[in-house]
Amino acid sequence: MPEPTAGPPAPAPPPERDYIRFDLSQRIEHVILLLTFTTLAITGLAQKFATEPLSESIIRILGGIELTRRIHRLAAIILMAESIYHIVAVLYRIIVRRSRLTMFPVFEDFRHLLQDVLFYLGRRKRKAHLGRFGYAEKVEYFAVVWGTVIMAITGFMMWNPIATARLVPGEFIPAAKAAHGAEAILAVLAILLWHFYNVHIRHLNRSIFTGRLTREEMQHEHPAELAAIDSGGADPLPPQALIRRRQRVFFPIAAVFSAALLFAVYRFVTFEETAITTIPPAETAPIFLPQTPTPLPSPAPFALTRWAGDIEDLLAERCGACHGPAAMGGLELSSYAGALRGGNRGPAVVPGDPDASILVQIQEPGGHPGQLTETEIAGIIAWIRAGASER
Repeated sequence: MPEPTAGPPAPAPPPERDYIRFDLSQRIEHVILLLTFTTLAITGLAQKFATEPLSESIIRILGGIELTRRIHRLAAIILMAESIYHIVAVLYRIIVRRSRLTMFPVFEDFRHLLQDVLFYLGRRKRKAHLGRFGYAEKVEYFAVVWGTVIMAITGFMMWNPIATARLVPGEFIPAAKAAHGAEAILAVLAILLWHFYNVHIRHLNRSIFTGRLTREEMQHEHPAELAAIDSGGADPLPPQALIRRRQRVFFPIAAVFSAALLFAVYRFVTFEETAITTIPPAETAPIFLPQTPTPLPSPAPFALTRWAGDIEDLLAERCGACHGPAAMGGLELSSYAGALRGGNRGPAVVPGDPDASILVQIQEPGGHPGQLTETEIAGIIAWIRAGASER
């Protein structure tokens, strides 16, 4: 009997290799975003919760509240400059290289979301067949875009309060402060609870730092993209001659566009300095001191004898921005009852006992954002020791 002929050999498995996920410029962008976001989060939250012990320690380590604010603003400027670069880089990929808009949401993302929900509920055997970017990555990307826009608008309103008050009612400025702080908390929580866990802990995906994924990682995270690469369906690069022709048109337009946006950032930063420096300086004159053998009387001590008109006015001037109606840390110092009630750390004023009064405990070491002078602190201590009378 003739021997049976062997069938065609089984196809060899594709060789193991790495796949480029992010190029060098994208990885540098991510590092800059990581550093600026972390700096903004630390310095911004320290200012938002300035009366908390941890915030006070951070501000002290950074060199005081003014230096903390300067670091915060410098990080904001770097983030705005990087955002401009990112816009130009995305336009380059779309216009010059004709890359597909794989980050934009499509109807298929909703189908993938439903498939993953069914998988987690045990109604489906496998997760969705994701491409280059899944629905979760797209949501996170546009959350960064939306958050950056919100933080830039509200940041401008707080950075330039006088210009803002000329355009909109003054109530918009504290509203911008509230929105700025709330968006900061939301962003930090999203990074820690969603991005960092899902990307760097659950799967330990290092591609944003190395730029590459193994075949096994591609099969697990982006199977549809891997199938397109294996079948030759990935986006091919246009011919070099065509790319150079497009670059000759794109680069001049991009340069003008970038210069216009950078000028807008410059105006953002220099539109006005602060609400204080715009006030005309007071007139000064030499002090006339006649020469006389009669000794001059010693100055009267700093007198703070009651809450109404004395302590009330002093605290409204120094502490009202944080401990007025906003009641940062639960402490509201715009009323006598609020001072006695205190905040999260206890009563601000304990009649007859300066050592137990939180107001004295915070002010005596110095370095507080609303720091009183030594003379003013001594006056408040004397008022508390005398019984802290209201009228």
